[in-house]
Amino acid sequence: MQKKNFYKILILFVIFFFQQNSFASIFEGIPRVIDGDSLDINGNKIRLFGVDAPEKKQICKKPYLIISFLNFQRNYECGLLVTNQLKKLINNKTVKCFSESKDRYNRYLSICYLKNKDINSWLVKNGYAIAYRRYSKKYVLEEQHAEKNKLGIWQGTFQNPEEWRKKN
Repeated sequence: MQKKNFYKILILFVIFFFQQNSFASIFEGIPRVIDGDSLDINGNKIRLFGVDAPEKKQICKKPYLIISFLNFQRNYECGLLVTNQLKKLINNKTVKCFSESKDRYNRYLSICYLKNKDINSWLVKNGYAIAYRRYSKKYVLEEQHAEKNKLGIWQGTFQNPEEWRKKN
């Protein structure tokens, strides 16, 4: 009896394991950039895994005049800037995305590449997105680099995109 139960559990484990790993999907094509962390490839909605970029309508602040200890900042459309930077990077070229799961909005959570360049990493390293620590620590070093070098949104002040979404 115990041996029979062991085999049932083993079979269920194997089925569960292969179901989890059989989900992996690859999407390849020239994407439509939806916003700073979302693409559409041939009708497949893709959310860039491990990163969070300012929303299209999000406003950030950046310095425009610094005198001694005074730092004057002005508003700019950081969400639109990030979207445009991603469009500029991709520039109607083929992108390849690897996905192993979907989010609650049924988008494929993916790491995407332009040739051999990890787009997710590029966004964070250049300060156009932050590491989405709630879901992954994968891009924390890239974020630290951007912050240290005051790149992209790190040159001024911004609200965490997740917090901005909750309030807007």
